[in-house]
Amino acid sequence: MTVKLAIVYYSSTGTNYLLAQWAAEGAKESGADVTIYRVEETVPQSVIEGNPAWKAHVEETKDIPVITPDDIVNADAIIFSTPTRFGNVAAQMKQFLDTTGGIWFNGKTVNKVVSAMTSAQNPHGGQEATILSLYTTMYHWGAIVVTPGYTDQSLYAAGGNPYGTSVSVDQNNEIVGDKEVYKKAVQHQAKRVVTVADWVKKGNQ
Repeated sequence: MTVKLAIVYYSSTGTNYLLAQWAAEGAKESGADVTIYRVEETVPQSVIEGNPAWKAHVEETKDIPVITPDDIVNADAIIFSTPTRFGNVAAQMKQFLDTTGGIWFNGKTVNKVVSAMTSAQNPHGGQEATILSLYTTMYHWGAIVVTPGYTDQSLYAAGGNPYGTSVSVDQNNEIVGDKEVYKKAVQHQAKRVVTVADWVKKGNQ
């Protein structure tokens, strides 16, 4: 029984897209069937046009499928990745989550195995609060939240966020520090999600 993992991200300039790619690599190493989805962009095109990095990322990722509630229903597990917006998820991610009321009402979100990652411009810019804010929605879903905790040495090297891997970026949208360190933490988190999702899937058979 192969675990179907949906990795759902929002990214304006690419950081969370990179985290999503790292997570996909780790999950695939654990044998999962992985699909990366982006949430729909809600910012006017005129605003995006005024930011070269944003425009370039939108063009780069135009062929990545946009997540729908049906994709959540079809997944065994979901990893979310969103930048921090004042200690909360990006508005684009929140808008998608708000469309899941129908599947929630019909019990289709129950026992989905979920986890989250985030980024901000500094280590204390709301990274933990953002992940915890997203998990609040997951509790309403009836989902099974799988955090990395302190289950691997790589997590300490990546800053020790027990709720989910988080990174800081500089003014040039580059991750601060050794990317390989964060990559290992993300991949461990993804593998842990797949492992738990496999347990849940087998237990439900």
